[in-house]
Amino acid sequence: MRILIVEDERKVARFLEHGLREELFTVDVAQDGEEGLYRAREFPYDLLILDVLLPKLDGLQVLRAYRASQGRARVLMLTARDTVDDRVAGLDAGADDYLVKPFAFAELLARVRALLRRDARDNVVHLEVHDLRLDLRTRKVHRGGQPITLSTREFGVLAYLMRHVGEVVTRTQLAEHVWEEQFDPHSNVIDVTVYHLREKLDRGFDGRLIQTIRGSGYQLAPPDPAAPRRA
Repeated sequence: MRILIVEDERKVARFLEHGLREELFTVDVAQDGEEGLYRAREFPYDLLILDVLLPKLDGLQVLRAYRASQGRARVLMLTARDTVDDRVAGLDAGADDYLVKPFAFAELLARVRALLRRDARDNVVHLEVHDLRLDLRTRKVHRGGQPITLSTREFGVLAYLMRHVGEVVTRTQLAEHVWEEQFDPHSNVIDVTVYHLREKLDRGFDGRLIQTIRGSGYQLAPPDPAAPRRA
């Protein structure tokens, strides 16, 4: 899941960025309303965390412009102003939820997860393909009942592939949804990550789960029963 934080208070932004990355989200940060609106329109985010009081454009202006451009990501508004009128204004502008500062990170995280679960495709806890099982809440992965330890990027790639089981997923799609905006398109980091992921998933099991589709990308699907067993 990819999240954009639009927050001009640097300490708050760093706190949220660090905490969400620890929870295995992909996170970008903008520090004013103009930059936040630009990024929200240009990149495929699943959730925006949007402060109300921002320089250049305030949060409500950003939100109205984003919704007017058909932006569909969930939006969690942050504000230091706790009045009914403020909350109503944010919700009327297109916000999905509202959180008043100061707040506990645990509450913000719970609200983030609840918002992401509202989307029909995200309203699941477990993803399963063949004998592979991924738990989105605990971030645990098992194959054939055996636990598999993955890095943050490996987990993100696997979750995205499992959500698109049977589809050919391009490197561009993985870059947009698993890596931050600063991803270098000339880097081979995606291929290296998929290589290590495949080694962890397939070692000791029958057949490969992740196939390389030459010239296109990758595809996750149940293995071919005729494929040789890996050592």
